[in-house]
Amino acid sequence: MIRIGQGYDVHRLVEGRELWLCGEKIEFELGLLGHSDADVAIHALCDAMLGALALGDIGKHFPDSDPAYKGIDSKKLLREVWLLIDEKGYRLGNADITICAERPKLRPHIDTMRQRLAEVINTPVDNISVKATTTERLGFTGRMEGISAYAVVLLLRK
Repeated sequence: MIRIGQGYDVHRLVEGRELWLCGEKIEFELGLLGHSDADVAIHALCDAMLGALALGDIGKHFPDSDPAYKGIDSKKLLREVWLLIDEKGYRLGNADITICAERPKLRPHIDTMRQRLAEVINTPVDNISVKATTTERLGFTGRMEGISAYAVVLLLRK
């Protein structure tokens, strides 16, 4: 059986926070605001995986009202989601992630991001696509108020 899931997330850019994307720390003067490390790309990926199996969303599994998740590394959340997917008898066909950010330029980090995600969910790096785009200075992303990410996954029955 084949299952497809789609995820989306957005976080506000602020001073005084680190910028984490796909489990990789990116040197930048702004970071993303959130209860966890606010890794918008991992959050979108988690939502896509959970959605593929109709298991709700990341907020259902890791509520921001729970102090246990305050400042948590989103790679840990992704690992927990992946263990749930595996437990349900599915494996990853592929994941495709798009990060929308005016700055910083993410191209130099893409290969490392792909590798990091592949390590967390124990899949070949060829199963992970990460792309970055701008919004041509339009909207909240273009005004550098935040970063958004979209993810699509294909899960296959083992």
